[in-house]
Amino acid sequence: AGVPLWTVSSWAASELPPNSSAVGEAGRQQGQAEWGGKAGEIAGMVVIQCIYALVCLLGLLGNSLVIFVILRYAKMKTATNIYLLNLAIADELFMLSIPFVATSAALHHWPFGRALCRTVLGVDGLNMFTSVFCLTVLSLDRYIAVVHPLRAATYRRPRVAKMVNGGVWLLSLLVASPIPIFAGTAATRDGQAIACNLLWPSPAWSAAFVVYTTLLGFLLPVLAMGMCYLLIVGKMRAVAQRVGWQQRRRSEGKLTRLVLMVVAMFVVCWMPFYVVQLINLLLPGRLDATVNNASLILSYSNSCANPILYGFLSENFRHSFHGVLRRCLDASLCCCHAGHGATRGDDEEEEEEEPLDYCAVPRGDDKGKGCMCPPLPCQQEPVHPEPCCKPGPLLAKTTTF
Repeated sequence: AGVPLWTVSSWAASELPPNSSAVGEAGRQQGQAEWGGKAGEIAGMVVIQCIYALVCLLGLLGNSLVIFVILRYAKMKTATNIYLLNLAIADELFMLSIPFVATSAALHHWPFGRALCRTVLGVDGLNMFTSVFCLTVLSLDRYIAVVHPLRAATYRRPRVAKMVNGGVWLLSLLVASPIPIFAGTAATRDGQAIACNLLWPSPAWSAAFVVYTTLLGFLLPVLAMGMCYLLIVGKMRAVAQRVGWQQRRRSEGKLTRLVLMVVAMFVVCWMPFYVVQLINLLLPGRLDATVNNASLILSYSNSCANPILYGFLSENFRHSFHGVLRRCLDASLCCCHAGHGATRGDDEEEEEEEPLDYCAVPRGDDKGKGCMCPPLPCQQEPVHPEPCCKPGPLLAKTTTF
């Protein structure tokens, strides 16, 4: 269903010893065919293990970098970045399940016992739902910031974002609560291996859980994200047509591409997983273990893509990443460059002092000479400062994510 289900019966069956009664040329041909099949299976498993290791490494490094830069720079603690921090934490914990999945796949057996089976499946399901709900909250945050900037300025604060993140974890805990309850270990049909799976009282429970997790973990979040971004694009188009800002038109194009990448990446990574679970429910035992592993790897890879989609597509995050990585490189290369690196790092930190989701500045100063609106570091392209026309209330500017 919505969590990895490790079925090793097909692997165990493939490892049965050849029929000892087969002799002569037919027996040798059968042995060669079985050896060739085993060699192909071993090669495929090596590839799968390498992919698991790569996904785990990239996911841990990427999400750790996101967590570090948000916690490192005080001005990075905006409402949107607090949601990104929660997403990165969920993805980081999600990556910790990969070693158990990879070990089970390599051994064709679950060697960690019933207690750890429940723990791994429960934590894995919790972080999966948390990650999905974080993406949905991020989409809602972008919708509020762009469509209702003035009304939402009071509520889009780090304190509110932290409370929302707490609610996301509680909701995920509630949604994923059946997983540790029904998770357990059981012998495969041939009795030669142990599988970690969800053990339901009846097949009807399994079918209901597949529908339950598909709706809450995939269909409804995709619909919510798609609706939010469609409304955002419509708002940006209306503003561009009414005001005629070329920058707004460019931002609309960038926002459209970002929306397509975010939604498409989520759908591409998770839809095969739910399709495989549905097929396993309707046609048990028909899919090869490689297909199950491929769908699992693809779903885990979404956690690797999130730091790229939500980090490297943001100029502010990109500058922060560059500063952190450059400092690490300077420190590892030569101590004599430390002074130069520190000076440059301080300059970059000064450039990161305004990572705001919106800017609100007075439209006039006490002398009535006007003021200059600062460029927004989270804009997709640099915006040249423009003088404000006259004294007045606060002028709010929204930026795309």
